[in-house]
Amino acid sequence: MKKGHILGLGIIAIAIVIIMTSIGDASSYEDFNTAKEMMMDGEDKPIHVVGELKKDSAGEVVGLNVREDKVSFTFVLVDNNGTEQEVFYNEPVPADFTRSESVVVIGSYKNEDIFVADKILMKCPSKYQETEVQAAGM
Repeated sequence: MKKGHILGLGIIAIAIVIIMTSIGDASSYEDFNTAKEMMMDGEDKPIHVVGELKKDSAGEVVGLNVREDKVSFTFVLVDNNGTEQEVFYNEPVPADFTRSESVVVIGSYKNEDIFVADKILMKCPSKYQETEVQAAGM
């Protein structure tokens, strides 16, 4: 074989190894009940839970408590099954957090009462939402 072919096969082999290891780290979305069961079984890997912030009848976020030092906060997240859970995040409140349409928390239970998030991902309302445009002269 030529050196170029060997080099090409080596690069392909490295790419396959990288893809296989990243697939092993991939996580699916779970609910809080499954996350709690995983904690009880001794699994401590990060879990992705998707949900919405708890809101009152007027649409205002409830359950958001920012600590005095403003470097951590707790909030109530309602997962897709309707389970409400208090979530702790040891970072400042992200910009537009209360305006988000949905929230993904990545973390795990440290005890049975509170879910500790390592990361928060938000789907915010798009400023590019489709609006009705009327053409001039119509």
